[in-house]
Amino acid sequence: MTPDDIATLENSVDEVRAVPARTIVIRRDERVRYSSLLLEGVMCRYMDDRQGNRQIVAFHVPGDFVDLHGFAMRYLDHDVATLTPTKVALVGHDRLEQIVAHRPRLTRLLWFSTLLDAAMHREWVFRLGRLEADGRVAHLFCELHARLAMVDLVRDGIFRFPVTQIDIAEAAGVTPVHLNRVLRSLRERGLMTFRAGEVHILDIAALTALADFDPGYLYGGGPTLDGAKP
Repeated sequence: MTPDDIATLENSVDEVRAVPARTIVIRRDERVRYSSLLLEGVMCRYMDDRQGNRQIVAFHVPGDFVDLHGFAMRYLDHDVATLTPTKVALVGHDRLEQIVAHRPRLTRLLWFSTLLDAAMHREWVFRLGRLEADGRVAHLFCELHARLAMVDLVRDGIFRFPVTQIDIAEAAGVTPVHLNRVLRSLRERGLMTFRAGEVHILDIAALTALADFDPGYLYGGGPTLDGAKP
């Protein structure tokens, strides 16, 4: 984004709010009147089955516009919650209406954000449907490594991701016991470790191969806006 884009977005923030861990921010089928830009911490989107078992369908890291979908859809078909203590900038949908009306370039950037979420969802479907458990977990950590590197939160293959093994299991579609076995296997093979909320990627090439991971769907170069008006 240009400095002008950033200033416009910052001026659209109605409130910066600290939200405790394990707090539901938006409930499914409730009217949504603002969207949340995650500044610090980890959030997720999830769905429950009839027995109350949770499936995490997305992790969100700093820099993500978590529920921008709600601006167009007005209601979400899933819940949004914090996993860690977070700091969130709230942008009212009336403010977003003004951006759409007067700032086409910034509108395209926000649209890109929602399309990127869709690309990640497709990759999650691929991961859950076509990879074995160790590949699913490896793919998830490769994705997190790539996304956090984009916002300069990775140092020498190490990054903070302070969630529980249960959270990881619910995103990878495995039981917590099975996840523990997979993490032990990845550690013993010298690929990565996950301890006390810290991830250390030891062999990114081998982990990438195991995961069948191609970061192209993350569009690390951003959208092409050549010729777009401010």
